[in-house]
Amino acid sequence: MPDGTPVRGCPFIDAAAEFPDPKSAVRSYAREQKLRMIRLVTTLVTELGCCEPAALAERLVTLADGAASRAMVLGEADYGRHARTAAKTLLARALPSTV
Repeated sequence: MPDGTPVRGCPFIDAAAEFPDPKSAVRSYAREQKLRMIRLVTTLVTELGCCEPAALAERLVTLADGAASRAMVLGEADYGRHARTAAKTLLARALPSTV
């Protein structure tokens, strides 16, 4: 980041990596938070009238997770901007035509 603040990435990905046992309470909590995000985004894109909302939500959340991971590992915050550009493209294609 320009001010030297380290990019931390996603705390739920970090937690899942630190507690790989699927029976771990930490791992279960991280998993539930990731599933909760998918449900939230699915609801939002459904309300927008997007086609294939479940698939679109998976793509958008995957972009966010990927951007967070790359930003953390590579120490470069620009991945958020790249993901935003890709998300705008996905949304534009999924939104109903108003013409």
